Amino acid sequence: MEPLPAHDEPTAALQATFDEAGVEGFLHARDIDTGREVAFRADDPVIVASIRKIPIALAYARQAAAGQLDRAARHTITAANREGGGIGTDSCLHDVTMSTRDLAFFMLSMSDNAATDKLMELLGADRVRAVATELGCPRLPVGRYRDLWDPVWEELGIDPEGDIDAQLEKAGEEQIRGLAMLDPARSPSSTPREITSLLAATWCDRAGPAEACAEVRELMGRQLSTHRLVAGFDADVKVAAKNGALWGVLNEAGVAEYPDGGRYAVAVFLRLPELTGRNPAADAAIGRAARTAVDHLRSDRPDTTL
Repeated sequence: MEPLPAHDEPTAALQATFDEAGVEGFLHARDIDTGREVAFRADDPVIVASIRKIPIALAYARQAAAGQLDRAARHTITAANREGGGIGTDSCLHDVTMSTRDLAFFMLSMSDNAATDKLMELLGADRVRAVATELGCPRLPVGRYRDLWDPVWEELGIDPEGDIDAQLEKAGEEQIRGLAMLDPARSPSSTPREITSLLAATWCDRAGPAEACAEVRELMGRQLSTHRLVAGFDADVKVAAKNGALWGVLNEAGVAEYPDGGRYAVAVFLRLPELTGRNPAADAAIGRAARTAVDHLRSDRPDTTL
């Protein structure tokens, strides 16, 4: 499909949404059943942050569906898994024991990094990497959080055994912005189009056995965050999603399912002017951009690539 000119209505609407929020945006949306698409810088490499947890969940669900992993088996999250200051068990002061399934639940529902690392221990990086590659996301970051973050601490000259927050306060903004982790050209990354392809495969039972795909869809539907992608859609639209954030990065990808059966995979990636803190305008932009793209797909206009 030929790109539409820059003044095309959906392109202009998406650009206006990102400009109004003061962010740099990247988006891909696809009608899962027809293949129609809307793309806005959809093939540019982006930092995925916690969206990387979707293929981890698929690797888990595939193993469980094959009878190679016991959903009910008990596992203990210890200090070796916790970074501290995070969400869920990552902030617990004491060891927590839960089932394999609940590790995946905590990982997707609240983006629990400690639960993610425990699940990665069970699965192994090679298996997760193979799933991501098979599903068209070969450059997604794979590994335990400590493995992914150790190079960052080294680059910033931070002692990971010390008070990380206090040391980060001494690091300048320019130094943090220059991190390889935040540069998709120098670190593991993906593209909005690759992520919606992964989602479409999951919703069409092509990302593994039907049982595994259904489990991942159900778990993604339990994400607690509703102020970004979900907020862009009416209450009768079912949205299952996974968000992600890093310094100066805010993302969300998911599937919106309409009462009439329409299913739309959307991935929105933002680069922000500030490194940390709340950004309600950026949160809202994710929902508005996703809705703009899906509204276009639901219209009677010809197939569109922006």
